[in-house]
Amino acid sequence: MEINNLIPHIEALIFASDKPLATLEIVELVNHALGFMEEKISLDQVESAIEGIVEKYNSEFYPFEVKESGGGWQFLTKKEYHKTIAQLNGDKFLKKLSGAALETLAIIAYKQPITKGEIEAIRGVNSDYTVQRLLEKELIIISGRNEKLPGHPLVYSTSRNFMDYFGINSADDLPKIREVLAEQLVEPTYIGQPEQKNEISNETPAAENSAFIVGENGELIVNDDEESDEDS
Repeated sequence: MEINNLIPHIEALIFASDKPLATLEIVELVNHALGFMEEKISLDQVESAIEGIVEKYNSEFYPFEVKESGGGWQFLTKKEYHKTIAQLNGDKFLKKLSGAALETLAIIAYKQPITKGEIEAIRGVNSDYTVQRLLEKELIIISGRNEKLPGHPLVYSTSRNFMDYFGINSADDLPKIREVLAEQLVEPTYIGQPEQKNEISNETPAAENSAFIVGENGELIVNDDEESDEDS
């Protein structure tokens, strides 16, 4: 079958599905639907067709797009129309996770599979309620037990709904912690006399005009030049 003839079948499947459809699922469904054909539809053909579909709906003409999210392909409204469609679902659509829930969810996402005790050790507070709420929202699941710990406590992992909620396809799509930290490097803070503040020019390093320098590790460093001036 030619790609142009295959595309409408795949579009119909993605549109009608109540859950994200993985590429291999699409291959199986199309072959089952077109069982009368002598040749089976291949994975490469489906992937090429999906590329065409994605490119088609990336056009500004459409308010929605086909995106791989939540473990499979689905039609999603483009972000420019978020406020417009939010009116259809009221407060339920706009409801956000609390800070505690986001904090707990982030820990589970980066440390999964993880026990509730390990979550509480990181957060420093009891997390019974927050974990229960995340389970109710189906953002996390109980994925087993830790057989190495006493009592074999339950372990938690993120769900497919979590990936769908945040628009990612797998936990590997989460931003790497080192990348986040690289953008938040703390520069040394310079501490000097108030009257010196206006005397510091762009041409003179701040360290040369400061009595003390706070290093990256928080240590207080005495400026040698300042000490020399005082001694003389």
